[in-house]
Amino acid sequence: MEHRYHSLPSLDALELFESLARNLSINAAARELGLSASEIRQKMKVIEDELGVCLIIAHDADVLLTVPGREMYQAISLVLSNTSDCLDKIKRASRKRLSRRIT
Repeated sequence: MEHRYHSLPSLDALELFESLARNLSINAAARELGLSASEIRQKMKVIEDELGVCLIIAHDADVLLTVPGREMYQAISLVLSNTSDCLDKIKRASRKRLSRRIT
């Protein structure tokens, strides 16, 4: 039985798409991720080929999201934001427990 998350792109691919969609700029995403613009374009093509759908329309270094791209960005940004909030909450609670043990 296949795990239901195995069809998802890698976390690196999701991070790349999220940065590109949030910035709407290949150059800004490249700076943020420490990649070249060419690498961003190549990796984005792999993601789109894997999914079988066009997620962005690139005009030079600017990016427009397609309808599936907007849908994917909304889902990914919500999940990443919720995950970040949850991890921050866990870390704060852990620090409080640790500080109580020390004092």
